[in-house]
Amino acid sequence: MFKDRYITKIKELLTPWQKGVKGEFGLVGAPLSKSSISHSGAAFAPGAIREAMQSYSTYSGEMGVDLKDRVIVDFGDVDLHPTDIPGSQEQIYEGVKEVLDTEAADHWMVLGGDHSISFPSIRAFRETFGRIGVIQFDAHHDLRNLEDGGPTNGTPFRSLLEHQVLEGKDLIQMGIRDFANGEAYDQFAKEKGVTVYTMGDVRKQPMEDLVNQSLKQLEDQVDVIYLSVDMDVLDQAFAPGCPAIGPGGMDSRTLLEGVYHAARHPKVRAMDIVEIDPTVDFRNMTSRVAANVILAYMKGKVKNFN
Repeated sequence: MFKDRYITKIKELLTPWQKGVKGEFGLVGAPLSKSSISHSGAAFAPGAIREAMQSYSTYSGEMGVDLKDRVIVDFGDVDLHPTDIPGSQEQIYEGVKEVLDTEAADHWMVLGGDHSISFPSIRAFRETFGRIGVIQFDAHHDLRNLEDGGPTNGTPFRSLLEHQVLEGKDLIQMGIRDFANGEAYDQFAKEKGVTVYTMGDVRKQPMEDLVNQSLKQLEDQVDVIYLSVDMDVLDQAFAPGCPAIGPGGMDSRTLLEGVYHAARHPKVRAMDIVEIDPTVDFRNMTSRVAANVILAYMKGKVKNFN
């Protein structure tokens, strides 16, 4: 592979974990996609996102900051059962909890997998850090009932609410798309006190303002804020590798701005990225956006480095 002596690629910051290794960021893969209600090869996404990190340098020309001296402690992927979905979710919970218990990093990134991985991941963060607030970038509420198919990628936030891991007023959904959800789940969100910003809201207000409103709402009532980035919040033109593609979503720049502005807040300590199927992606476009989401998160934390 070509190497320019003056450029460091983000992938070069990945440092395999071993006892005693510490860094600003920790990363773990949760390659589960058997729980998807649509065809999905999202289990391949953690590896694809890591590879996409090779496409970007560590230097932010916009900020005049180089991240080349930062460390991303890579814990690899959680080992999952080949067929047992609830068992695999339990393994993700246990794996993420063990990773957090190492205290090897200040900020954490979990690479899915489909969106079902957010239930066990956020559960682990709740047990480690206390009351959790979530800003969810998503086209869908993911509040489906559990009777029509059990725990799937459409149920993580229903599960979090019903298991009292998350309070409704601590969940903010950003980018909910028209004709992508059922009335019953829109009503369920209202009943539980979930704050919902639709794509109509995103078009009317600057993303920075929406994120700042969300952070202000959460900061005094939670201990830690977790970003959950479902890549299908993006319009299909920007994320062709999502299992649930559709028109009318965000453009990639808007999502990157949202993650960046959220990450600047000191209570934002974690992020997951979910719902990429590399087997149907075009030229790794969606995985490359995901790698940029990681960079936006890291760039948002730059002020904490100095």
